[in-house]
Amino acid sequence: MEVKKVGVVGCGLMGAGITQVCAQAGYQVTVSEINDELLNKGLNSIASRLAKDVEKGKMSQQDRESILARIKGTTTTKDLSDCDLVIEAAVENLDLKKKILAELDKVCLKDTILATNTSVLSIIDIANATTRQEKVLGLHFFNPAPVMKLVEVIKTIATSDETITIGKEFVESLGKTAAICQDTPGFIVNRLTTPLMLNAVRMLESGLATKEDIDTAITLGMNHPMGPLRLLDLVGLDTVLSGVSDTYEELKDPQFAPPTLLKKMVAAGWLGRKTGKGFYEYE
Repeated sequence: MEVKKVGVVGCGLMGAGITQVCAQAGYQVTVSEINDELLNKGLNSIASRLAKDVEKGKMSQQDRESILARIKGTTTTKDLSDCDLVIEAAVENLDLKKKILAELDKVCLKDTILATNTSVLSIIDIANATTRQEKVLGLHFFNPAPVMKLVEVIKTIATSDETITIGKEFVESLGKTAAICQDTPGFIVNRLTTPLMLNAVRMLESGLATKEDIDTAITLGMNHPMGPLRLLDLVGLDTVLSGVSDTYEELKDPQFAPPTLLKKMVAAGWLGRKTGKGFYEYE
């Protein structure tokens, strides 16, 4: 099957980024949101990012207009019915994702592939909400989607080899690199990096080093582009807390146990960049 038209559910930070990436690669994209306010906010963010690319000389104004013309916004799930591939990019909530895929399963053609952009949740649990488990996979884009080159392609015990092949080829058509992995908590990247971030929180919590020195040690000592505490602020402390809680619940591995400081910061509403305060403060 050839993917020609892509659907995206959710036009928030990740959904808008995925929509932009697909449209820039030449795909016709239909993106849905629960209301016009959120939809317009997401579409405006895409238009704004592309405008900055024009200003920087990375693309022409004509290319920008062509990309935007390939994007259609909607608040009706039925408008995704003619898509060859639909990517769910809602918040990390299992029940919500299952509800979305169940609805897509009803309105989409039987050959349509359904993907979830979850970073930690069980793909097979989400796929169970459909009647097409063999056509459900994970496509985990990284934030910001237009910049980050990796996409994890996740195979459940029920996903067909054909679906994985199509998913990999689709990712590569976006100019990105696919890393195929099994349906396991955290997949590859988060399974490896989450303990580092949580240990950074524990180190700060115990007073072993300042937040600045912890981040500096990782950026200069390990050549990471960003320290773990600044990365937590970028991702969102509530998002990380939800993810590690689910991972710890499934694995019972102490390295994924949420630190007390992280839980208290989320309770205080200090969620990172999106609220203006996390481990650091932002305007």
